[in-house]
Amino acid sequence: MDLLIRDATLRARPGRWMLTADAGVLTAVTPEGRDAPGDAVRVIDAEGHLVTEPFVDAHLHLCKVHTLDLAGSHALEAYTEGTMGAAMDAIEIAAAVKREQTTAAVLDRARRALTESVRHGVRVVQAFADVDPDAGLTGVEALLELREEFRDLVEVRVVAFPQDGLLRRPGTEELIAEAVRLGADVVGGIPWIEYTDADAAEHVRRMVELARRTGRRVAMLVDDAGDPGLRTTEMLACALLASGVRGSAQHARAMALYPEPYLRRLIGLCRRAGLGFVSDPHTGPLHLPVFALADAGLPVALGQDDIEDAYYPFGRHNLLEVAFLAAHLLEARADAHLDRLFDMVTVDAARVVGRPARRLVPGAPADLVVLEGRTVREALTLHAAPRHVVVGGRVVASTSTRTEFGPPSR
Repeated sequence: MDLLIRDATLRARPGRWMLTADAGVLTAVTPEGRDAPGDAVRVIDAEGHLVTEPFVDAHLHLCKVHTLDLAGSHALEAYTEGTMGAAMDAIEIAAAVKREQTTAAVLDRARRALTESVRHGVRVVQAFADVDPDAGLTGVEALLELREEFRDLVEVRVVAFPQDGLLRRPGTEELIAEAVRLGADVVGGIPWIEYTDADAAEHVRRMVELARRTGRRVAMLVDDAGDPGLRTTEMLACALLASGVRGSAQHARAMALYPEPYLRRLIGLCRRAGLGFVSDPHTGPLHLPVFALADAGLPVALGQDDIEDAYYPFGRHNLLEVAFLAAHLLEARADAHLDRLFDMVTVDAARVVGRPARRLVPGAPADLVVLEGRTVREALTLHAAPRHVVVGGRVVASTSTRTEFGPPSR
């Protein structure tokens, strides 16, 4: 066999465990202490640390990573104000970077981020690439190239995204269609940024129709500002119901301000539409009520959102770090809540992007991480890079740290 992992702790399974993999799949998950299963090409001693499914990032603006110094601080200052007008200002200010954008520059910056994805055990990324008359298809072209370059390490699902609007930027719709023809996996949208509710509804209709016609999913940034009057989440759910298309709503921050009767009705509508949600609470002053949505049966994920760009100055593409931050922002400190947040960056996040929520069972792909920490709480406390990252039964990254202390003073 290719791989044997010994002395592993598994979530919700008492005791210690052994896992074996061969030809890219898990072949056995058995209690530690039974007879050794035989020789393996690679043996990992987990030393009691947690072994879990790899991480899934349902929302990353991969074309923008590491552009903060190019964009300057004004967009970041505006975005964190929390108002609808300020959020629009931030997007307009940040758009200036794209006027000089090249495919080569996006490739260089995004490759750095995806290398960190491998280090931190991120197996799937729903990656947004801006498409508009300024950026053209440079972002999409770069991410499609990286999708092939990293295909054996990270599954990059490219979202063709009209960041600056559809109706307010003539020519964008045709570019989105061309991006899909080139191979973009998902049709994006940001309807709330249009100037009128009628235009927002038309934005949703056109992008959902493109997805239906081309057999794609949709991923739309909806209601991403502190305005309880925004209703583009409802527009998206209605369009998905009418078309049979599947997809996810990103951010939906205004849901934090909705009156409870409307919020309950909206949750019911979204459940009927099969709409998943992605929250990035660390990148803005508002966040959607993730636990209320999850309690109602809606799939909910946490995403990285941004890495050192005009909307967020930090980020290592470490989903443990994202969940750690979310635990503070969402007041989720009990172990049961931490387990749910962990699901939102692993198995539940997979559901949001339309992938099977695979568990560590025989016959499943041998994709897993050996974490630093023996419990979910300890892993989140440390939010360190995994000790080992395994893809298809092959160890693709290993990380260790060492501290040397000086002699005691006399």
